[in-house]
Amino acid sequence: MSVWPQPLLVVADVPASSRWYQQLLGAASNHGGDEYDQLVVGEEIVLQLHTRDGDAAHGPLADPEVAVGNGVAVWFELADLDAALGRAAGIGASIERPVHVNPLAHHREAWLRDPDGYRVVLAGESEFRPRPPRRP
Repeated sequence: MSVWPQPLLVVADVPASSRWYQQLLGAASNHGGDEYDQLVVGEEIVLQLHTRDGDAAHGPLADPEVAVGNGVAVWFELADLDAALGRAAGIGASIERPVHVNPLAHHREAWLRDPDGYRVVLAGESEFRPRPPRRP
């Protein structure tokens, strides 16, 4: 594969959102800071967070008059969905749709809202994603 997604969300409070996503995903901060953070699982960036105001290099990243997240679903496929659901309960995540089987994707999923109102989907492993053989 030669493409690696690294979605970036603009958020009101980078450190608070970083902690929320770290706890939810079992991720770690790879940057830290009040304006920007990268979250990694293993050595892969899974999410970037930035202030709405942006910075000198980027300028504003979102219009403060418009609610963020309309039409956006941040989707995470997880090897251990049940562990992630336990972490979601532990941080008091707002559950929009409790865990259910998606009949089209053939996996279990749950829909949440993050502190900024973005829709976050936690999904179990998909049968449609090719995977390299696992080592014993």
